[in-house]
Amino acid sequence: MRRLLDGIYDGAAWLAALFMVGLLLMVLLSIVSRLAHFHVPGTDAYAGYLMAGAGFLALAHTLKRGEHIRVTLLLSALKGKARRALEIWSLAAATALAALFAFYSARLAWQSHAFHDISTGNDATPLWIPQIAMALGTAILLLAFVDELVLELRGLRVQPGGDEAVRSE
Repeated sequence: MRRLLDGIYDGAAWLAALFMVGLLLMVLLSIVSRLAHFHVPGTDAYAGYLMAGAGFLALAHTLKRGEHIRVTLLLSALKGKARRALEIWSLAAATALAALFAFYSARLAWQSHAFHDISTGNDATPLWIPQIAMALGTAILLLAFVDELVLELRGLRVQPGGDEAVRSE
């Protein structure tokens, strides 16, 4: 089961990386088209879609690698059962918020599909297409938070290391 979950998180990260490459290509296409005096419609919109998709798809991977920003001031002051209780409460709250985020993201994509919503730009992209990346990313983030909560409840969760401050500088 661990290999499957890690594969899902890594797969989402690879997809986010592909979205970043697509973003780079959109920006380069926009620059080259301006220099060559021709216009490719929709490059700004697609760059935005790819940037948002990359951000959402990378959320679970960064959570599982301990790279999310954590405010540990209160946690570092607590020890033993109090610290564990706060960790469980925090993970449960984050799981609930991630569930709401995933539900409403999926609902938004579904409604955009049902109502045939399109972008207001000249490319007229059906909005459900870029919204799928957000819905998928938030669903995988929910899975990662459930995973972290279960690991914490079972006493198997690995805490972020002491080199946390070193990596962020």
